[in-house]
Parts: sequence; structure tokens; C-alpha cells
Amino acid sequence: MHTNCNFIYKMILEKINELLQQVDSLEAKNAEEVEKLRLKYLSKNGELNELMKDFRNVPAEQKKEVGMKINELKQRITDRINALREACTTQESGDEAIDLTRTPYPIQLGTRHPLTIVTNEIIDIFSRMGFVLADGPEVEDDLHVFTRMNFAADHPARDMQDTFFVSQHPNDVTKNILLRSHTSSVQARVMENMHTEDGKLTGPIRVICPGRVYRNEAITARAHCFFHQVEGLYIDKNVSFTDLKQVLLSFAREMFGADTKIRLRPSYFPFTEPSAEMDISCFICGGEGCGFCKHTGWVEILGCGMVDPNVLEQCGIDSKEYSGYAFGMGVERITNLKYRVSDLRMFSENDTRFLEEFQAAD
Repeated sequence: MHTNCNFIYKMILEKINELLQQVDSLEAKNAEEVEKLRLKYLSKNGELNELMKDFRNVPAEQKKEVGMKINELKQRITDRINALREACTTQESGDEAIDLTRTPYPIQLGTRHPLTIVTNEIIDIFSRMGFVLADGPEVEDDLHVFTRMNFAADHPARDMQDTFFVSQHPNDVTKNILLRSHTSSVQARVMENMHTEDGKLTGPIRVICPGRVYRNEAITARAHCFFHQVEGLYIDKNVSFTDLKQVLLSFAREMFGADTKIRLRPSYFPFTEPSAEMDISCFICGGEGCGFCKHTGWVEILGCGMVDPNVLEQCGIDSKEYSGYAFGMGVERITNLKYRVSDLRMFSENDTRFLEEFQAAD
């Protein structure tokens, strides 16, 4: 028995010395090889654990010596593997460093949203006709959204079922706060700041008002609780309906093609008189009639009219000396006509597959 114990003692010492010699020559090219070395020497089934199994049979008087050598071996293996792991990590980090001499990485570029593309095109057309941009708050008061625009006190637009109200004043409706239902409120702010105390204009008003608006509607493929508008306003002396018609004809031909025809149908808006809806000849069938234009040959695109004298007076402008016209269109409507988008919800869902279709249009 004593001879057998001595044999185990010598065998384990030889194994320890053999492993100590191996440790200094361990090499690894990457993290995967480092992990293989760790498993080979330090795992549950590794070389060090096998030594511990034999260590149980070492004579008691020799356990201290053998235990110290096993601990030394374990520390040497651990240090070597950690050093190899650090070297591989440093090398991989260096490989990923930015090389400023390389050509740019292939970064996938985005594109403008289709509503932005169309809005910019509309603004560009009217800018070339002398209109300038005007902007205003989306959270507005009743005074500028409805009162200045000649809406009756009992008009449905002043109902919570049609408009999003933030707060309501118990005694004065003009102080109600709401999400604007049209960008006409911007026109009101421009008019009230462009005249003297006696109602004289400080200069002609020719503005274009793009922006987001809100209405309390159910969200469907054909309607949304928010959408985008572009409205226009021109106020000066001797402005006529003929001026309005010519401006809108020029816009339609710039937007939809030189052969586009327009027609104006009588309509009603609280802020214009006379008022009209404008149609363009269907650019798909050339006015012959198709499913897109419901076989009429015409497609409605905007509303317009001469500014009601009450609106001018509400905004402090002398209606006996000045006249003007206004028009407004939904950007989603124009975008649908240009690109035939079947569902309005796609404009606000941010589906990149849908947005990527407009890269060529940008």
C-alpha cells in the first residue's frame, strides 16, 4: 500500500511538471481558441480537475507539498489564459479601429417623407409666384381659429365632436384653447399684424401657410385625426376672382402637368364669399373618365374663394378699400393624387418599406 502511494505521489508530480512546461508555450489566435484552452485545463473535465482526483490518494505527509504545486500550476494556467484573452481582445479592437484612409462605409441613406416632398413642391410653386411662408402655433385659441374666420357661434366646428379642445372658458368662447382645425388661424394672425389703426395695410399680404391640423375624426383608410394643410392668402387693393383663378390654374399645371384643366364649382365656406371647390382634369385618363375619377373626368383638390368682408373687418382691415382671395388644400390629398396611396394611415405608421418607395421622388 505504501509503495502504491509513493507511485501516485511521483506520478502526480511528473504530471504537474509536465503541465507547467506546457503552460508557457500555450498560444491562441482568437477568443475562440482561448476558450478551448480554458476548457482543456480549468473546466470540470479539465486537466487540473483530473489532478485533484488523484490528489485524494496522495499520502498525508506529502499532501502539503503536492497541494502547493497544484495551486502554483492553477495560478500559472489562469494567468496565461487571461494574458492570451487580453491580447486577443486588444488585437480585435485594433482590427475594428476606423481607418481614415479607407473609402466611406456603405451607410444606407434615408429619404424625405412623401408628405414633405409634396409640401416642399407646393411651397416652391407658390414661392415663385411671390408668396412667402407664414407659420403659427398648433395649439391655438378660438379667436384666431373660428371667430376671426367668421364662424357662427353655433357652428359645428366649435363642437367637441369636431374639434379637440384643450380647455374651455365658461364665459368667453374666444378664449377657448384647442388644437387648430385649419391653418386659417395663421392667416388671421398675419392680417391682424399687417395693418395700421385706421385699417390700412402696411403692404400687400401674400402668404402661404403650411402646417399640421387636427380634427376629431375616426381613423380610417380615408380619414385621420390629424393631417396637413397648405393655405394661401392674398390681400390688396382691387384683387379679383380672376386673379385667384389664374393663380390656381398656374399651380395646377405646375403640379400635375401643362395639359391640366381646372373647373370651379360653387361651394360654401364661412370665411370666403363667393366660395368654390376646384377640380382638375383627371391626369390618369386625360378627362375621358376612369375608376380613379369615378368616370367624371374630374378630381377635386382644394377649396377657395374671395375673403369674406367680415373676416377682413374682424382682423382690423378696411373691407371697403381692400379685397383678397384665399385657398386651402390637404397635403395628403395631393400626395394621394400624385402617388396613389390607398391608405392615409400609411403616412403616419413609419413603415420603412413604404417610405423606401419614395427614394426616387426625393
